[in-house]
Amino acid sequence: MTFEASLAESVRTLQALAAIRPAIDTAAGLILHTLRHDKKLLICGNGGSAAEAAHFTTELVGRYQKNRSSLPGLCLSADGSLVTCIGNDYGYEQVFARQIAGLARPGDLVVALTSSGNSANIIAALQEAKTQSLPSIAFLGRGGGKAKGLATCDLIIPSESGAACQEAHLFLIHHFCELIDAEFA
Repeated sequence: MTFEASLAESVRTLQALAAIRPAIDTAAGLILHTLRHDKKLLICGNGGSAAEAAHFTTELVGRYQKNRSSLPGLCLSADGSLVTCIGNDYGYEQVFARQIAGLARPGDLVVALTSSGNSANIIAALQEAKTQSLPSIAFLGRGGGKAKGLATCDLIIPSESGAACQEAHLFLIHHFCELIDAEFA
């Protein structure tokens, strides 16, 4: 794909986010409600989505643009020892669900990122959130895949490009961080 074609796809995808604005507003409400009540975000993803999960966590615990108190967020893909232990002992599909089972408390929010919507460990994480009656947000792409409908709120990016979906996920993370800064700074 040429630079021009990649740029056009990214721009189209970001502009198409307006079509999912109600879901974006719902997700923002869930995030702010969780943080207002001193509960934590448990954030997970694979590969590039794991990097986005870590990025979101750093913006919560560290800061985004404004100085404010540290906010509670855990990146479930960040601890290599824990991920490999669970993967070895229970199977890779359980690496996030097992952490949610052990770390989540009532009122916490599960945030799962996957550009395909078909990652078995993300599906298991969303199912565990349901089992524990935890609210959840799924950042999805490519029509939502098998994860569609498992979360309290689906953010299905209107694109078939995995790269453009991840770029839109990061845009939304930054949008939510703007709202968090406005509320907590």
